[in-house]
Amino acid sequence: MTAAAPHYLVRPEGRIAYDDAGQGPLVVMVPGLGDLRAEYRFLAPRLVEAGYRVVTVDLRGHGQSSTGWSDYTSSAIGSDVVALVGELNAGPATLVGTSMGAAAVAWAAAEKPEAVSGAVLIGPFVRDVPPSSWIAGIAQTALIKLALWGPWGEWAWGQVYGTFYGEKPADFEAYREALVANLGEDGRMDALRGMIAASKKDVEVRLPEVKAPVLVVMGTKDPDFADPQAEADTVATLLRGRAVMVEGAGHYPQVEQPDAVAGAIRAFIAGGES
Repeated sequence: MTAAAPHYLVRPEGRIAYDDAGQGPLVVMVPGLGDLRAEYRFLAPRLVEAGYRVVTVDLRGHGQSSTGWSDYTSSAIGSDVVALVGELNAGPATLVGTSMGAAAVAWAAAEKPEAVSGAVLIGPFVRDVPPSSWIAGIAQTALIKLALWGPWGEWAWGQVYGTFYGEKPADFEAYREALVANLGEDGRMDALRGMIAASKKDVEVRLPEVKAPVLVVMGTKDPDFADPQAEADTVATLLRGRAVMVEGAGHYPQVEQPDAVAGAIRAFIAGGES
């Protein structure tokens, strides 16, 4: 998905791939589970152009990061983020995370507050949220099992992935094809399975420790939440931050409406709003 060869952060069990572009205050972007660092392909260039150094990361087991990790919890991913900010030696950083990546960002902000100047949580899963209804719960369980077992796992994830968007970008089909191909590589579905199974309790208990300013960004049509506005407000309240709703967007507002999200992030960083 990315033309240039990535950089790598070496960790005890493997290595984490990342891209590094631009100059200025550091922004580190963490994608959601079952996705690639190219999730930020529209947002990152806008922030680089605005004068920021932007680092986009592949989650452990995903993209060009190595496979075979023993831990796929949000706290483990958060430890990768903390290590990366330390290795870059250019902090404190604004951390941006989507979905489970937002949980990793919140954990990192709690773990190493001096390294984090702000946290942007997009469609955040920072706590265990029940399905919107019992029917949704049954459907969700069935889809997860379909994605977890059998040789069709990556194909099934590709189908589920398409439901996350309010309005798909022009390159959606090509992007999904590349994503499914990546998940077909040895060990990558194991990583996805591990992340899907992981509870967010390891992050939720540490939310009171987050001291950095927080911005919650949520699409008004995010299908992962029964009431996106209510969830955004709840998370913002828990983290003493504020919420911005992106009208008409699904679970990936930074892909669907990158100008709106980039503008919100620039204003947040400039103002240090909480």
